[in-house]
Amino acid sequence: MMQRTIPSMVLFSLVTLLVFSFSMAPGAVVAAEQGHAKVKVLYHVDSKDPEVAKYALALINKHIDAEGGPDKIDVELVVHGPALELFEKDKMDAEMTKRFEQIIDKGVRAEMCQVSMKTYNKTLDNLIKGFVATLHPVAVKRIADLQQQGYLYIKP
Repeated sequence: MMQRTIPSMVLFSLVTLLVFSFSMAPGAVVAAEQGHAKVKVLYHVDSKDPEVAKYALALINKHIDAEGGPDKIDVELVVHGPALELFEKDKMDAEMTKRFEQIIDKGVRAEMCQVSMKTYNKTLDNLIKGFVATLHPVAVKRIADLQQQGYLYIKP
């Protein structure tokens, strides 16, 4: 049987700790340090393809359920560019409307890019109820800010 020296055991322990620490997502590390395990996730939609948007909304709903409910996860949905037109309240089909309302009811914060609204000459009043304007006028800046805050990035 091979005997390990104390320095080699200490080195092994440190390497194991470092590997574990780097394998955790930054948001998970922050959550662990703050004493809670709420997952923070950012979903990004910018495609004009309605199937992509519907898929993203379905994923968000499933993700919330998979984490154990709205109290276990903080979800931000950031929409910009041509995807804006998919969320116009007068143009949305029933399936997409239902999926969007489900995630809003579960506490998802849906943000629409301010620059996109200006580009497409739309306001929040033109969009389905539940959107707020992005905290930064440029959606990609908002996305970067959320990632710096530990949000995991998902783009369906």
